[in-house]
Amino acid sequence: MRKTVAAVTVLMLVFIGCTAFAMPEMTGQKVYKNPDELPPITGKVVEAINSGGYTYLHLEKDGVKSWVAIPELYVTVGDEVELLGGVEMGEFTSKPLSRKFDQIIFSNGPTEKYNKTRKENAHKGVDMGKPAPGKKKGSGKVVEGLKVEKAPGENSYSLEEIMQKRTELQGKTIVVRGQVVKVSAEIMGRNWVHITDASGGKWNNKLVVTTKDTPEVGDIVTATGVFHNNVDFGGGYYYEIILEDATVK
Repeated sequence: MRKTVAAVTVLMLVFIGCTAFAMPEMTGQKVYKNPDELPPITGKVVEAINSGGYTYLHLEKDGVKSWVAIPELYVTVGDEVELLGGVEMGEFTSKPLSRKFDQIIFSNGPTEKYNKTRKENAHKGVDMGKPAPGKKKGSGKVVEGLKVEKAPGENSYSLEEIMQKRTELQGKTIVVRGQVVKVSAEIMGRNWVHITDASGGKWNNKLVVTTKDTPEVGDIVTATGVFHNNVDFGGGYYYEIILEDATVK
Protein backbone atom coordinates (compact mmCIF):
# COMPACT_ATOMS: atom_id res chain seq x y z
CA MET A 1 0.00 0.00 0.00
CA ARG A 2 2.79 2.41 0.96
CA LYS A 3 4.59 1.64 -2.32
CA THR A 4 1.41 2.43 -4.28
CA VAL A 5 0.90 5.77 -2.46
CA ALA A 6 4.56 6.66 -3.01
CA ALA A 7 4.35 5.85 -6.71
CA VAL A 8 1.21 7.98 -7.16
CA THR A 9 2.87 10.86 -5.30
CA VAL A 10 5.91 10.72 -7.55
CA LEU A 11 3.75 10.69 -10.69
CA MET A 12 1.78 13.72 -9.46
CA LEU A 13 5.00 15.63 -8.77
CA VAL A 14 6.35 14.78 -12.23
CA PHE A 15 3.10 15.89 -13.86
CA ILE A 16 3.04 19.18 -11.96
CA GLY A 17 6.68 19.81 -12.80
CA CYS A 18 6.20 19.14 -16.51
CA THR A 19 3.11 21.35 -16.61
CA ALA A 20 4.92 24.22 -14.94
CA PHE A 21 7.78 23.90 -17.41
CA ALA A 22 5.56 23.76 -20.49
CA MET A 23 3.19 26.63 -19.67
CA PRO A 24 4.21 30.28 -19.98
CA GLU A 25 4.43 32.48 -16.90
CA MET A 26 0.79 33.22 -16.08
CA THR A 27 -1.82 33.10 -13.35
CA GLY A 28 -5.58 33.30 -13.34
CA GLN A 29 -6.16 31.14 -16.41
CA LYS A 30 -9.84 30.91 -17.34
CA VAL A 31 -11.34 27.61 -18.41
CA TYR A 32 -13.26 27.54 -21.69
CA LYS A 33 -14.83 24.94 -23.90
CA ASN A 34 -13.11 23.80 -27.10
CA PRO A 35 -11.62 26.96 -28.73
CA ASP A 36 -12.86 25.76 -32.13
CA GLU A 37 -16.40 26.27 -30.88
CA LEU A 38 -15.83 29.82 -29.65
CA PRO A 39 -17.14 32.78 -31.66
CA PRO A 40 -14.57 34.71 -33.71
CA ILE A 41 -12.68 37.64 -32.20
CA THR A 42 -13.31 40.89 -34.05
CA GLY A 43 -12.12 44.45 -33.61
CA LYS A 44 -10.06 47.34 -34.92
CA VAL A 45 -6.28 47.19 -34.53
CA VAL A 46 -5.03 50.10 -32.40
CA GLU A 47 -1.56 48.64 -31.79
CA ALA A 48 0.44 45.76 -33.31
CA ILE A 49 3.71 44.27 -32.06
CA ASN A 50 5.71 41.49 -33.75
CA SER A 51 8.03 39.48 -31.50
CA GLY A 52 9.26 35.91 -31.19
CA GLY A 53 7.17 34.59 -34.08
CA TYR A 54 3.94 36.07 -32.72
CA THR A 55 1.92 39.18 -33.43
CA TYR A 56 0.38 40.89 -30.41
CA LEU A 57 -2.71 42.87 -31.38
CA HIS A 58 -4.42 45.49 -29.24
CA LEU A 59 -8.00 45.46 -30.49
CA GLU A 60 -10.87 47.83 -29.84
CA LYS A 61 -14.54 46.97 -30.22
CA ASP A 62 -17.48 48.99 -28.94
CA GLY A 63 -15.12 51.08 -26.84
CA VAL A 64 -13.57 48.03 -25.14
CA LYS A 65 -9.91 47.17 -25.71
CA SER A 66 -8.29 43.73 -25.43
CA TRP A 67 -5.00 42.04 -26.32
CA VAL A 68 -4.81 39.04 -28.65
CA ALA A 69 -1.72 37.00 -29.56
CA ILE A 70 -1.59 35.12 -32.89
CA PRO A 71 1.09 33.48 -35.05
CA GLU A 72 2.96 36.26 -36.86
CA LEU A 73 0.73 38.04 -39.38
CA TYR A 74 1.12 41.25 -41.36
CA VAL A 75 -1.46 43.76 -40.12
CA THR A 76 -1.45 47.52 -39.72
CA VAL A 77 -3.05 49.91 -37.27
CA GLY A 78 -6.61 50.65 -38.37
CA ASP A 79 -7.28 47.21 -39.88
CA GLU A 80 -10.57 45.53 -38.97
CA VAL A 81 -9.71 41.90 -38.19
CA GLU A 82 -11.58 38.68 -37.58
CA LEU A 83 -9.65 35.99 -35.70
CA LEU A 84 -10.39 32.48 -34.55
CA GLY A 85 -11.77 32.21 -31.03
CA GLY A 86 -9.13 31.52 -28.41
CA VAL A 87 -8.31 30.97 -24.77
CA GLU A 88 -8.03 33.96 -22.46
CA MET A 89 -5.17 34.06 -19.99
CA GLY A 90 -4.61 36.28 -16.96
CA GLU A 91 -1.33 37.94 -16.02
CA PHE A 92 0.69 36.64 -18.94
CA THR A 93 4.36 37.64 -19.17
CA SER A 94 6.04 37.77 -22.57
CA LYS A 95 9.78 37.33 -22.12
CA PRO A 96 10.73 38.51 -25.66
CA LEU A 97 8.77 41.73 -25.08
CA SER A 98 9.70 42.03 -21.38
CA ARG A 99 6.07 42.94 -20.90
CA LYS A 100 3.24 41.76 -18.67
CA PHE A 101 -0.35 41.59 -19.91
CA ASP A 102 -3.13 41.65 -17.33
CA GLN A 103 -5.28 39.66 -19.75
CA ILE A 104 -4.62 38.30 -23.22
CA ILE A 105 -6.36 35.92 -25.63
CA PHE A 106 -4.37 33.34 -27.59
CA SER A 107 -5.82 32.65 -31.04
CA ASN A 108 -4.61 30.43 -33.89
CA GLY A 109 -4.91 33.35 -36.31
CA PRO A 110 -7.29 34.77 -38.90
CA THR A 111 -10.54 33.11 -39.90
CA GLU A 112 -10.99 31.81 -43.45
CA LYS A 113 -13.46 34.63 -44.04
CA TYR A 114 -10.92 37.28 -43.00
CA ASN A 115 -8.15 35.68 -45.07
CA LYS A 116 -10.42 35.77 -48.10
CA THR A 117 -11.28 39.42 -47.46
CA ARG A 118 -7.59 40.33 -47.14
CA LYS A 119 -6.79 38.74 -50.50
CA GLU A 120 -9.76 40.40 -52.23
CA ASN A 121 -9.00 43.85 -50.88
CA ALA A 122 -5.22 43.89 -51.25
CA HIS A 123 -4.29 46.29 -54.07
CA LYS A 124 -7.77 45.81 -55.49
CA GLY A 125 -7.91 46.99 -59.08
CA VAL A 126 -4.40 48.44 -58.96
CA ASP A 127 -1.68 47.82 -61.51
CA MET A 128 1.53 48.06 -59.51
CA GLY A 129 3.48 48.49 -62.74
CA LYS A 130 1.90 51.83 -63.56
CA PRO A 131 2.00 55.21 -61.84
CA ALA A 132 -1.13 56.61 -60.25
CA PRO A 133 -3.39 58.74 -62.49
CA GLY A 134 -1.86 62.14 -63.18
CA LYS A 135 1.61 60.96 -62.14
CA LYS A 136 4.61 60.34 -64.34
CA LYS A 137 7.37 57.87 -63.76
CA GLY A 138 10.72 59.42 -63.01
CA SER A 139 12.73 60.08 -66.15
CA GLY A 140 16.16 59.57 -64.58
CA LYS A 141 18.51 57.10 -66.15
CA VAL A 142 18.99 53.71 -64.53
CA VAL A 143 22.58 52.49 -64.72
CA GLU A 144 22.41 48.71 -65.04
CA GLY A 145 24.63 46.88 -62.56
CA LEU A 146 25.60 50.10 -60.74
CA LYS A 147 27.45 49.22 -57.54
CA VAL A 148 26.08 51.35 -54.68
CA GLU A 149 28.12 51.40 -51.49
CA LYS A 150 26.40 50.51 -48.23
CA ALA A 151 25.33 53.45 -46.07
CA PRO A 152 27.45 54.04 -42.94
CA GLY A 153 26.19 53.03 -39.48
CA GLU A 154 25.62 49.87 -37.46
CA ASN A 155 21.99 49.51 -38.59
CA SER A 156 22.92 49.75 -42.27
CA TYR A 157 22.89 46.72 -44.56
CA SER A 158 23.47 45.88 -48.20
CA LEU A 159 20.71 44.08 -50.04
CA GLU A 160 22.76 40.90 -49.92
CA GLU A 161 23.13 41.18 -46.13
CA ILE A 162 19.42 41.87 -45.69
CA MET A 163 18.48 38.67 -47.46
CA GLN A 164 21.00 36.65 -45.47
CA LYS A 165 19.80 38.09 -42.13
CA ARG A 166 16.13 38.57 -42.98
CA THR A 167 14.89 36.42 -40.09
CA GLU A 168 16.81 38.26 -37.36
CA LEU A 169 16.04 41.66 -38.92
CA GLN A 170 12.27 41.07 -38.83
CA GLY A 171 10.50 44.08 -37.33
CA LYS A 172 13.69 46.11 -36.87
CA THR A 173 14.46 49.58 -38.20
CA ILE A 174 17.30 49.40 -40.72
CA VAL A 175 19.05 51.58 -43.28
CA VAL A 176 19.74 50.62 -46.90
CA ARG A 177 21.15 52.57 -49.83
CA GLY A 178 20.46 51.87 -53.48
CA GLN A 179 19.48 53.07 -56.93
CA VAL A 180 15.79 53.70 -57.63
CA VAL A 181 14.71 51.55 -60.58
CA LYS A 182 10.93 51.90 -60.33
CA VAL A 183 8.34 54.09 -58.59
CA SER A 184 4.60 53.45 -58.28
CA ALA A 185 3.01 56.52 -56.72
CA GLU A 186 0.05 57.03 -54.39
CA ILE A 187 -1.09 53.43 -54.03
CA MET A 188 -2.87 52.69 -50.76
CA GLY A 189 -1.80 56.11 -49.52
CA ARG A 190 1.93 55.63 -50.08
CA ASN A 191 4.59 55.38 -52.76
CA TRP A 192 6.16 52.04 -53.69
CA VAL A 193 9.84 52.49 -54.50
CA HIS A 194 11.99 49.68 -55.90
CA ILE A 195 15.74 49.95 -55.25
CA THR A 196 18.79 47.80 -55.90
CA ASP A 197 22.46 48.09 -54.93
CA ALA A 198 24.11 45.43 -57.13
CA SER A 199 25.63 43.87 -54.00
CA GLY A 200 26.00 40.59 -55.87
CA GLY A 201 25.03 37.02 -55.16
CA LYS A 202 21.76 35.33 -55.98
CA TRP A 203 19.91 37.85 -53.77
CA ASN A 204 20.67 40.76 -56.08
CA ASN A 205 16.98 41.54 -56.45
CA LYS A 206 14.95 44.69 -55.90
CA LEU A 207 13.95 45.82 -52.43
CA VAL A 208 10.47 47.36 -52.25
CA VAL A 209 10.24 50.41 -50.00
CA THR A 210 6.93 52.02 -48.99
CA THR A 211 7.22 55.73 -48.23
CA LYS A 212 5.55 59.13 -48.34
CA ASP A 213 8.66 60.54 -50.04
CA THR A 214 8.88 60.88 -53.82
CA PRO A 215 12.26 59.92 -55.27
CA GLU A 216 12.67 59.57 -59.01
CA VAL A 217 13.93 56.67 -61.09
CA GLY A 218 17.71 56.84 -61.32
CA ASP A 219 18.18 58.54 -57.93
CA ILE A 220 20.69 57.11 -55.46
CA VAL A 221 18.81 57.10 -52.15
CA THR A 222 19.17 56.09 -48.52
CA ALA A 223 16.03 54.55 -47.03
CA THR A 224 15.33 54.10 -43.31
CA GLY A 225 12.32 52.02 -42.31
CA VAL A 226 10.94 48.94 -40.59
CA PHE A 227 11.97 45.68 -42.26
CA HIS A 228 9.58 42.76 -42.85
CA ASN A 229 10.09 39.47 -44.66
CA ASN A 230 7.61 37.14 -46.34
CA VAL A 231 4.78 39.67 -46.52
CA ASP A 232 1.66 38.54 -48.40
CA PHE A 233 -0.81 41.33 -49.17
CA GLY A 234 -2.99 38.88 -51.05
CA GLY A 235 -4.06 39.16 -54.67
CA GLY A 236 -0.68 37.84 -55.81
CA TYR A 237 1.32 40.62 -54.15
CA TYR A 238 3.93 38.77 -52.12
CA TYR A 239 7.22 40.31 -51.01
CA GLU A 240 10.12 38.24 -49.75
CA ILE A 241 11.60 41.44 -48.30
CA ILE A 242 10.04 44.89 -47.86
CA LEU A 243 10.90 48.12 -46.02
CA GLU A 244 7.80 49.79 -44.60
CA ASP A 245 6.97 53.40 -43.64
CA ALA A 246 10.42 54.53 -44.70
CA THR A 247 12.02 57.94 -45.05
CA VAL A 248 13.90 58.20 -48.33
CA LYS A 249 16.68 60.74 -48.87
